[in-house]
Amino acid sequence: MTIATTHVGSLPRSQNVVDFIFARERQDDYDQAAFDAAMAEHVMDGVRRQKDAGIHIVSDGETSKISYATYVKDRYTGFDGDSPRNAPADLKKFPTFLKRLAESDGTPTYSRPMCVGEVKSKGQGELEKDIANLKSAMQAHGVERGFMNAASPGVISLFLPNDHYSSREAYLAALADAMREEYRTIVDAGLDLQLDCPDLALSRHMLFNDLSDDEFVKVAQQNVDALNHALDGIPQDKVRVHICWGNYEGPHVCDIDMAKMFDTLMSTNARYMLFETSNPRHAHEWAVFAERKADIPDDKVLVPGVVDTTTNFVEHPDVVRQRIERFVDVVGKERVIAGSDCGFGTFAGFGAVDPEIAWAKLATLAEGASRVI
Repeated sequence: MTIATTHVGSLPRSQNVVDFIFARERQDDYDQAAFDAAMAEHVMDGVRRQKDAGIHIVSDGETSKISYATYVKDRYTGFDGDSPRNAPADLKKFPTFLKRLAESDGTPTYSRPMCVGEVKSKGQGELEKDIANLKSAMQAHGVERGFMNAASPGVISLFLPNDHYSSREAYLAALADAMREEYRTIVDAGLDLQLDCPDLALSRHMLFNDLSDDEFVKVAQQNVDALNHALDGIPQDKVRVHICWGNYEGPHVCDIDMAKMFDTLMSTNARYMLFETSNPRHAHEWAVFAERKADIPDDKVLVPGVVDTTTNFVEHPDVVRQRIERFVDVVGKERVIAGSDCGFGTFAGFGAVDPEIAWAKLATLAEGASRVI
């Protein structure tokens, strides 16, 4: 049995695609037909490159989205204006490094509006284009399994703050109701649904610094409860959940431990658990899964990140193999899929990893997975 391979979702975008996305972001005039053609062409090539790299479960690379969370402002009503930026707490502890990032364009710039009205879907037209592009590319290149990313209610509340609903809980409930159709549309199209949930870890040191870890865990569980409500009726074997501490190179000294988030992660109504293990701050936490082996539900599949997405080192395939084998020893080969720590193109036009090196990392991921006996 060969270990299956995948990644977290976003991939480097061509300059042509980035130019179109930012023309839309700035509300400049642009040719919609040319925009659509550029997205379709890029996804077609991206699926080919994923297959060539040895990736079994592919995505559209989030090609048409400005980012994994704020794309919702374009597809749902209720968002306008802008919101204040809040740097992660670990970067604030090292102000000279934060200053260096800012001065070197090390952080992306894009609109993060507030929620100022009722959140409602504008329709699934843009999503249906994304789905059609991915399925066409999969068919053309003979790929059988694909997934599509969608923002979780919790991560939307992190990056698009509430200035309309009476409480955070009311905002989460509204987001869950609004996103339900998007989730169902992806699954009904025959694709796996990936929910991006950095709110379950990253938001600890971005938005909830004033809370204790135990208090934050309760907040995170509210996010999971909202997500599970939105997933009601969707088969768990069609759902992936990704948790992370922020896809940036930094000290990460304020990250909450996986041990404290383990139960929250396992309570999601998803079969596939995607999480970081190559990030040096969390590479040791494979041991948490070994220690809590009895608490991992039998239907859960672990998808550890076995290549990093913030540096331009290309991991040796044997390093990848060793990282995979740690989890195989915990749950067995049939319940492990090799993944990446995070995306390679989290924000359009921005990525710490050179595009060609990103593809090399996916190839070494696949090579390492093939070496697992």
